[in-house]
Amino acid sequence: MEVIVLNKGIFQVASIVFAALLSPENLHAQSCGGLLTPCAVEGGTYHVLFPETPEPAGIVMHLHGGGSTGGGMLNSDLASEALSRGYVFVAPNGEHPEARWTKDWSVRADSMKFERDDAAFLSTVLADVQNKTDLAEAPLLLSGFSRGGSMVWDMACWQPDFADAYAALAGALWEQLPDRCAEPVYLFHTHGWTDRVVPLEGRSFFDGTVVQGDVWASLKVLRETNGCKNRQPDSNTFEGELWLRHWTDCDAGRIDLMLHKGGHSAPDGWAARVMNWFEELERG
Repeated sequence: MEVIVLNKGIFQVASIVFAALLSPENLHAQSCGGLLTPCAVEGGTYHVLFPETPEPAGIVMHLHGGGSTGGGMLNSDLASEALSRGYVFVAPNGEHPEARWTKDWSVRADSMKFERDDAAFLSTVLADVQNKTDLAEAPLLLSGFSRGGSMVWDMACWQPDFADAYAALAGALWEQLPDRCAEPVYLFHTHGWTDRVVPLEGRSFFDGTVVQGDVWASLKVLRETNGCKNRQPDSNTFEGELWLRHWTDCDAGRIDLMLHKGGHSAPDGWAARVMNWFEELERG
């Protein structure tokens, strides 16, 4: 099982905020979705929080890291940020009781088998949320951390129509990587320069039979899929200890890479930055 290091920049908010998010008013008197009462659909369960606005702006679905749960994401900075901007926040549970890692996602990788197809499961979760909210046409951001981030890459690569944009944190494709993805997408990838759990170059498990993909190789696959004009980014920016690279000169879609000095964690302000990026995309 992967070791997960979470920092307060993404996964901690004050307890008073958490209590407010789980109040009956914010849950819209729903019968399920809270911390102790996940919603059940075919294949598994998920948690959901609703903003106070009667007409939500869209949906943010976040996939937890290996060994964690969707319920643990309800008090994250991303949940708070999404709700404050009027988005429904959805946190599915990665559940594979018979697998090597039980609280996990069925990320494509050589020599790994899962009893649940999580691409199908996430589609079922989304359909259930849309039926409950009448948000079938609303913008959707799919984000995820670590193994959840790798599942985000999988969805972006093999099921690109699932969401309007993708935000992966500390997780990428696993080997064998495809030559190309299905279609161009908008993707914001964040990674720690000193990450030892998911190194930028990847690492192997089980005597080399299972290999985390190289982040740079994942980006190369997506650049070619998006039809980006050059291997190198068309612009670079620096913001304090954050290093950003942008591929916007592409036939379709966009890729943004943000590196930080930390390890297997999110930099401070990650949630707000990702939501700003997503909303800027939606505004065109």
